[in-house]
Amino acid sequence: MPPDRPLLVVENLCVSFRTEGGVVPAVSGVSFSLAQREILGVVGESGSGKSQTLLAILGLISSPNAVVTGSVRFLGQELLGLKRRALDAIRGRQIGMIFQDPMTALTPVHTIGDQIIEQIRAHERLSRATARKRAVDLLDAVGLPSPDNAVDRYPHQLSGGMRQRAVIAMALSCNPALLIADEPTTALDVTVQAQILELIGRLRNEFGSAVILVTHDLGVVAEVADRVLVMYAGRVVEEGSKGQLFREPLHPYAWGLFGSIPPMQGPRPARLTAIPGSPPKLSQMPQGCAFGPRCTFRHEACATQPALAGAGGHRSACFLPRDGRQDLRPTPAGRAVPA
Repeated sequence: MPPDRPLLVVENLCVSFRTEGGVVPAVSGVSFSLAQREILGVVGESGSGKSQTLLAILGLISSPNAVVTGSVRFLGQELLGLKRRALDAIRGRQIGMIFQDPMTALTPVHTIGDQIIEQIRAHERLSRATARKRAVDLLDAVGLPSPDNAVDRYPHQLSGGMRQRAVIAMALSCNPALLIADEPTTALDVTVQAQILELIGRLRNEFGSAVILVTHDLGVVAEVADRVLVMYAGRVVEEGSKGQLFREPLHPYAWGLFGSIPPMQGPRPARLTAIPGSPPKLSQMPQGCAFGPRCTFRHEACATQPALAGAGGHRSACFLPRDGRQDLRPTPAGRAVPA
C-alpha cells in the first residue's frame, strides 16, 4: 500500500433508526480520513454519535430498524453493504476493536487464553499450541503480570485493568492495520488509565497500527492523539490537529468543553464553566445548527445548518467569522496546551 494513501476514508456516513415516532437520525453526514499509523481522537458528550459511527464502520449495527448509508472504504475496499463472511475476514484480522466494557466483551465461561486462541485460529492456519504461545506473548506485550498463568484465567479472576489489557491483546492478535478503541479507559483508576494510554501510544511503533480512539475525556486525547474530531448531536462540528484544537478551538461547543476542564496553573476558579442546557433529543433536533439553543453567539444565520469548512486542515461548522473569532472565546486561564 502506498504510504501516502489513506488507510480509511469515511464519506457522508449516516445512521438512522426507524421508530414509532418516525425516523431518528443518530449519525448525520460524518466524513473523515485516517492515515497510516495515525491516532485519531473522537470526542463529544454521551449521545453525540461517537460509538454509533464506529459500529457502522465495522458493520456491527444489527438492528433491523437501522438504516446506514454513505461510504466506508478501508484499504480501498468498500465496507458498507459487504456480505457477512467478507466482513468477518476483515474484522479481527485487519481491523481490531477494543470495546468499552471488557467484562461484557469477554465470554465469562471461557479463559482469556481460549478466547484469544480462537480469534487467532479463525484467521490464521496455526496449531493450537502455536496459537497459545502467541497468546502468551501478546499478554506479556500488553503488560499483564505472569502471562503464562494469566492465559488460563477467566475474566472474573482479573481486575478491570487486567481485563482491558486482555481485550487489547485480543484486538492485536492478528496485527491489524487499524485498531478502534471505544473509551478504553472508562471506569479505570488514573494509574491504570495512564498505563493503558501508554500502551495504546506504543501500538503504532510496535505493531504499526493506526488507531481511532473514542472518548469524552480531552485529557486522554491530549496524551495520545495526532488529530481530533469533535462530535455533537451526530455531526462533526470541528476537525483539526491536536495542536490546532487545543491552542485555537474554533467552535463554541469546543470552547465549552475546554472551559469545563479544571486549570492546571493559576488561581483556582470558584466555579468551572458549564455549557448551558442539555444536548438535543435526536427525535426533536432543532432547526439549523444543533448547538444553537445552547450557544451564546447564536444569530440569524444559525437557522440553517452550517457546513464543516476551513483552511489548513482545521475545519469547523460555525457561521461566526473566522477572523476575530478567538476574541469571542472565554479566556481559559491556566490551561495547559499539549505539544
